[in-house]
Amino acid sequence: MPQNQFDQSASALPQAVLEYATTCDLPTPWATFRLHAFTEAATGKEHLAMALGDFEDGAPVLARMHSECLTGDALFSQRCDCGAQLEASLQMIATEGRGVLLYLRQEGRGIGLLNKLRAYHLQDGGADTVEANQELGFLPDQRNYSLALPMLAHLHITALRLMTNNPRKINALTQLGVNVVERIPLLVQRNTFNSRYLDTKAAKLGHLIKS
Repeated sequence: MPQNQFDQSASALPQAVLEYATTCDLPTPWATFRLHAFTEAATGKEHLAMALGDFEDGAPVLARMHSECLTGDALFSQRCDCGAQLEASLQMIATEGRGVLLYLRQEGRGIGLLNKLRAYHLQDGGADTVEANQELGFLPDQRNYSLALPMLAHLHITALRLMTNNPRKINALTQLGVNVVERIPLLVQRNTFNSRYLDTKAAKLGHLIKS
């Protein structure tokens, strides 16, 4: 299927406006991060940046753009690899001693929690993750990565070593002017429940995931 049936051009999407709210320490099992909170003007959603180390030297920063997944991140769902990617990213940042994880409130690749659960219902009936979104009237991926721009600017981050399996994420960030100097694979937790989901992301969305 042609790529333009899946993608929204990053330059065509509305540029997100975020307002910085506050910062606090966040102790985790791996390190104590500095947690920066931002509010999105258009939606009122809160987005977070978990930062570790100093970024003032301008060197590329180990980074993860992680889209919210309540079922995977908080409820331990095995239907996806999101929770495992979140944990692995934080571990990698802690090991390096420097990095940032942007937690973007774009549940279900941008369709919201309830619609994601409706998509799961369709997947229970045989649809794959792309087909389910389309049956609900959505694009397979509706995320807007311009959310990252004011967060990165606030942290004085100018270049990224991005942990991702998704080349479209890199393309979107590049369109927005973000300097992604390296892609770092983030291959975690294939199991009997998410195997078809991962294969679909590879086959239909171009993710670099081995079967």
